[in-house]
Amino acid sequence: MSFVVILAFVAFFILGFPVVVAIAVPALLYVFFAGFPMELIAQRMTYALDSFPLVAVPVFIFVGSLMNQSGITSDIYRFAHTVAGRVPGGLAQVNVIGSLIFSGTSGAALADIGGLGRIEIRAMVNAGFSRAYAAAITGASAVVGPIFPPSIPIIIYGSVTSVSIVQLLVAGIMPALMYVTLLMATVAWLAHRHGHPRSRTWPSLREIWSTFLPAAPALFTPILLVGGMLLGIFTPTEAASVTVVYILLITFVFYGGMSWARLRFALFDTVKTTSAVLIIVSAAALFGWILTIEQLPQTFTRTILSLSTDPLVLLLIVNGLLLVVGMFLDSTTATLLVAPLVSAPLVLAGVDPVHLGIIFIFNLMIGLLTPPMGLALFLLADIAKAPMPAIFKALLPFYIPLFGALAIITVFPELTLWLPKMLR
Repeated sequence: MSFVVILAFVAFFILGFPVVVAIAVPALLYVFFAGFPMELIAQRMTYALDSFPLVAVPVFIFVGSLMNQSGITSDIYRFAHTVAGRVPGGLAQVNVIGSLIFSGTSGAALADIGGLGRIEIRAMVNAGFSRAYAAAITGASAVVGPIFPPSIPIIIYGSVTSVSIVQLLVAGIMPALMYVTLLMATVAWLAHRHGHPRSRTWPSLREIWSTFLPAAPALFTPILLVGGMLLGIFTPTEAASVTVVYILLITFVFYGGMSWARLRFALFDTVKTTSAVLIIVSAAALFGWILTIEQLPQTFTRTILSLSTDPLVLLLIVNGLLLVVGMFLDSTTATLLVAPLVSAPLVLAGVDPVHLGIIFIFNLMIGLLTPPMGLALFLLADIAKAPMPAIFKALLPFYIPLFGALAIITVFPELTLWLPKMLR
């Protein structure tokens, strides 16, 4: 019966139905035909949303909306431009540095693309870069958002697998920095090969300082978040609320305030995005409960462990599985449906659950940039006004640092676990 439910989900998805419909309809039909009381539907969906860690999701979405509406993103971009504009690759390197800074507050790749990405793409096009290349580097750099803390996908992963969210968030720091280093090296290589423009002179200390001061309050945000969680001052969920208060404070104190119209837009955008995320969470919870009733997780565990008991071999198998899943499902849906299935057998085989979590999220971020359903590609095509095939072609060189970073994270778990072990 579980395979019928899964096949129905796949059929609805292929036919072009929204993800939430593809998940919910087979689940509802199963409950009806299996003779369960219909009240069970509301009970399972409500129970899934009754989760303290999930409170952080809408709050961090609100943080990203606030930053985009307050103009903080412009100050971040100007500082990144001053620091990295002369580095080979010019504004492409600025794009990478800006995304790393912005990721310390937004926690989402699509928020990075939709906010800072608009500024970056426009500036790169005006400087002589092609629209496709500007969109490609914006997408490749935005991947760092859900890896570097805070991270909405990591919070969702931790909530469905019962892994420490604090350790997961801290574990993402080193992989994110390593990926940024590989990405900047790739940008420099492409700049040398194609003669990309860059700033004519290196910035003076005075110029760096003059652009650092306006950006400093925003730059302090990730320090506040990570430091507060490491010191045990607040939980990841409380950190989200602290961030909102902090962003509002610096907006009114340092950035000239915010109009009611902009604040209202940020609130409306948050409600709209949160509704889309949480309805998927609730529907996926019902779907997952059905798979559990049908003992699919146990069957999947036995099948995986029958292939190998070597943790590295299992990680390579799961990498392949997740790359395919990420091509078709958005990160939230994939995490809710696949994470409980994958985590059980690999943890039994000896894979560290925190290490697995970072690998899981990194795979899904690659999926955001991979056809046919890469959501980031659709957003980039809309913002850059460039055809998606051209963007994908420009993206091809950036799969080298993407898959290179994934390979390093997979083979060398200490890179990921070094900081979390300090908390244990």
